[in-house]
Amino acid sequence: MRRLRNVKIVATLGPASSDYATIRALFEAGADVFRLNMSHGTHDDIRARHTIIRKVEADLGRPIGILADLQGPKLRVGTFANGSEELVEGAKFRMDLSATPGDASRVQLPHPEIFAALEPGASLLVNDGKIRVVVDDCGKDFANCTVTVGGTISNRKGVNVPDVVLPVAALSDKDRVDLEFACELGVDWLALSFVQRPEDVIEARTLARGRAALMAKIEKPAAVKAYDAILQVSDGIMVARGDLGVELPVYTVPPIQKRLIRGARAAAKPVIVATQMLESMIEAPVPTRAEVSDVATAIYEGADAIMLSAESAAGKYPIEAVTTMNNVAIAVEKDPTYRQVIEASRQIRRESIADGIVAAAREIAEATNIKAICSFSQTGTTAGLVSRERPKVPIIALTPLMSTARRLALTWGTHCVICEPQERLKGAVLAAVKAARKDGFAGIEDMIVLTAGVPFNVKGTTNVLRVAPCDERLISAVDPD
Repeated sequence: MRRLRNVKIVATLGPASSDYATIRALFEAGADVFRLNMSHGTHDDIRARHTIIRKVEADLGRPIGILADLQGPKLRVGTFANGSEELVEGAKFRMDLSATPGDASRVQLPHPEIFAALEPGASLLVNDGKIRVVVDDCGKDFANCTVTVGGTISNRKGVNVPDVVLPVAALSDKDRVDLEFACELGVDWLALSFVQRPEDVIEARTLARGRAALMAKIEKPAAVKAYDAILQVSDGIMVARGDLGVELPVYTVPPIQKRLIRGARAAAKPVIVATQMLESMIEAPVPTRAEVSDVATAIYEGADAIMLSAESAAGKYPIEAVTTMNNVAIAVEKDPTYRQVIEASRQIRRESIADGIVAAAREIAEATNIKAICSFSQTGTTAGLVSRERPKVPIIALTPLMSTARRLALTWGTHCVICEPQERLKGAVLAAVKAARKDGFAGIEDMIVLTAGVPFNVKGTTNVLRVAPCDERLISAVDPD
């Protein structure tokens, strides 16, 4: 199945999309990667969805990526004697470690690590920022605060602490169990929540032991500040705009989104834009114009993928949401302005032989009548470099490893094909030609560009660029056995 656009679509699975028919329909509508949210559902639920995805993959003959999204530590207040209280602006409110049920003057905050990091003047946000209090004074087991934004506070509402780096590990005990389960299950990507520093990603990498690629979710102000260092140790990035919009002024999120996308693209690492992209489609069969513009903006900015959360997991119209996202992507990428924006934002990097080869492949393809760039890739790195160039022509990523093809399902523009391991350049050229013709990218009279590494099947050896005809007889004449 050949997609008619380059940006990839991630669809979250949940109660509204957990059977074979729906998951297959989501893929056929345009989903390239499925997200399994470890915050919801049991391991048996997650395993069942994973099994169905792999069956759809086998039935349709196309690699499908699976992203397991770890929950991360959840910071919450305790309970109230009356279930809830109304906090009034200007009132004093205390948070402490006492388990006594709360009232209008105090509540438990069962996280001593928060008190250890707080300073006077720091803000605490409750219930997705609907309530805001500012710390007047604090100690190792309390914080006396003033309410600056009032509202109803109730049992176990979430707490955000935007002003300090918390001494809290990104992986909770639950996350460690979930990480091992997801890796054993065979997911392709792990999304890490609550990342504040590069060490959070390094810890997860040690636990994953190469069994899945790691995606850092940028959702904390500390992560934005440490972005370059986090990007360096991550395999991909998710712009998680939900918590970003809570912990930072909401008007700062669009420029942050743009900077994160450009940084990930320059590093040739896939970047997903997530949260509330088509939020109204949870209840309605059509999105708002503002939501369509939001999706389009992420595509114009060069994101590798755009993600649906509750829209496909729990909404009434999961297939319509994917179809809408697919149609928006096709329309945007047909716009001449799209190419102008993409090319204007291209950052020239010539730090290695591979960088030079993929840049040359794009320039040759765009200056002539080349129909596709075919990239042989053992680990997916070379295909990622080709994708970073954002060429006008399709990218065919050929690999003997299904694990590589599945991970590349998240990378902009890549059409992944499983091929036999190659030992000689002629065999690689013939495999590329066969794939280009079989999947409708080129005809017998057309030409393709091939990038590869010799010796084959060795990581980091991209050193060959070859222009080849799609007529096997001409290849045999030039490269006899």
